[in-house]
Amino acid sequence: MPHRKCPSGHFPDSSLHIHDRHSGTIMSLALIGFLMVATFMTLIMTKRMTPLVALIVVPTLFALLAGFHSGLGNMMIEGLTKLAPTGVMLLFAILFFSTMTDTGLFDPLVGRLIRLVHGDPMLILIGSVVLCALVSLDGDGSTTYIITMAAMLPLYKRYDMNRLYLVCLLMVTSGVMNLTPWGGPTARAASALKLDPSTLFVPLIPGMVAGLAFLVLLAIHFGRKERRRIGRVHAATPQELADFAVSQWPEARRPKMIWFNAALVVALLVLLVWGVLPLPILMMLAFAISMIANYPHVKEQKERIAAHAGNVLAVVSLIFAAGIFTGILSGTGMVEAMSREVVNFIPPFLGPYMAPITALISLPGTFFISNDAFYFGMLPILAEAGAHYGVEPMAIARASLMGQPVHLLSPLVPSTYLLVSLAGVDLADHQRFTLVPAALCCLVMTVVGMLVLAFPFVG
Repeated sequence: MPHRKCPSGHFPDSSLHIHDRHSGTIMSLALIGFLMVATFMTLIMTKRMTPLVALIVVPTLFALLAGFHSGLGNMMIEGLTKLAPTGVMLLFAILFFSTMTDTGLFDPLVGRLIRLVHGDPMLILIGSVVLCALVSLDGDGSTTYIITMAAMLPLYKRYDMNRLYLVCLLMVTSGVMNLTPWGGPTARAASALKLDPSTLFVPLIPGMVAGLAFLVLLAIHFGRKERRRIGRVHAATPQELADFAVSQWPEARRPKMIWFNAALVVALLVLLVWGVLPLPILMMLAFAISMIANYPHVKEQKERIAAHAGNVLAVVSLIFAAGIFTGILSGTGMVEAMSREVVNFIPPFLGPYMAPITALISLPGTFFISNDAFYFGMLPILAEAGAHYGVEPMAIARASLMGQPVHLLSPLVPSTYLLVSLAGVDLADHQRFTLVPAALCCLVMTVVGMLVLAFPFVG
């Protein structure tokens, strides 16, 4: 299949380089890539294979079937190397915030929340959105999930509320707030097209506000359903609140250290935003300091680590398994071929509508391939194609960010595994339940983005 040419007579230049491959080879490689992703998603969504096993076995088999026998090990190692910092960060983030929970740091917050919601499921759901939006300002999804889960999950357990509502609201809210310049996708889009991040971000704010408003309405909808199912729960008495605690081990609580621990968490978040040190290093240091201050004896430290070892292993093992998947997807050239075929599929007469088309492509695009692959690989092609139809690269960059709420549903996103693990929810159930709300949130942000002229409907 010949490549589609732009009106100027040449194929858009890009950062994707597929060396000396004819179009048939590219198409075959893209087809194998799409089949691999489809097979993986089918296996985990039908629960015929666990995500951990599927992330390792499926890409390995498809790479071998595609003829990539030599160099396969190097691809896997490269994928593992790229995700290693994320795995380390999550490992120590879970240990640190779990330790803070054990000390009783979040008990007063949860007690205050119980007083505020008065047993009303709707207020709990709305509070989940508001709290997640505020905590998401730190720019890190994993930290956001750990903190909001520590505060909100005990309420859902206490009132026997549907935890799928919780993970849905937290994930989509995090996806909206992920558009901040320090959140990741915006920085990638700006870097890929050499744009100013603040200029790129500011016009997106009305769309983000609309997305959050949609999530509050969604929380109200979920709240009405929960009211019909469980009704208004009798509010806790002061004595019940005094006995209530998030921490599961009474012997691990350190009420006298609450102000020190609160200052430690605040300092961690400030340093995270400031960017003094890489996030994995900050998490390691924070965990070490928390252990020394709260549990000075070696026996106590071992007990705290052992108490959370299972949760740590479940999450971190998935991160490294995802490294195998992304390493093969990138190393074989499948992600490059898939990106190019998607762009070639766009008919020339739709060229002037490249901004909304880019927003639409960003939903499956960032779901099936990583943010790095989409923004550094596919976005330059879309921007160059749009430029030939009068759509500025800045507009294409803004439109490409609209799919972030759906992106976080991807099995290639490490923080998603952390979220479902903390909530005790199955990944496949979460994906099936959250896909439609996440897509609707993307649609709301896209429509508002065009209305406020963050990007045009037609070039």
